[in-house]
Amino acid sequence: MINFLRALFVIVIASMLCVTSWATSRCALFAIPREVYSHPWFIATLFDAYWGFITFFVWVCFKQTSWIARVAWFVAIILLGNIAMASYCLGELFRVPSDGRAADILTTRRTGSGVLGIALAVLGIAVTLLAVPR
Repeated sequence: MINFLRALFVIVIASMLCVTSWATSRCALFAIPREVYSHPWFIATLFDAYWGFITFFVWVCFKQTSWIARVAWFVAIILLGNIAMASYCLGELFRVPSDGRAADILTTRRTGSGVLGIALAVLGIAVTLLAVPR
């Protein structure tokens, strides 16, 4: 099960990096036509995605005991979405042996500042700032 989940989240992060790189090569992040960002289904999809991000973040808050890590992961998840979420899952999955239990991944609390979360939060902020039209 652990190896399957590792493979799944590698596929998630790889596909997200590919599709965001492709999209970036086609147009700027904030160059969304008015017809798109005002479309009801675009708005509904954004709500759906961000409520999913918040739901995942609630689990991260349970797992992380440091407020620094919690804040960093919040910023990373909100700005990078599934890239940050897959990174978090991979970090957790590689902390347990291949024959480990899923319960160990889901319930083991983590101490520390959350270096990966901090790095991804900084990356998310940088990407967003670089994408803001001048």
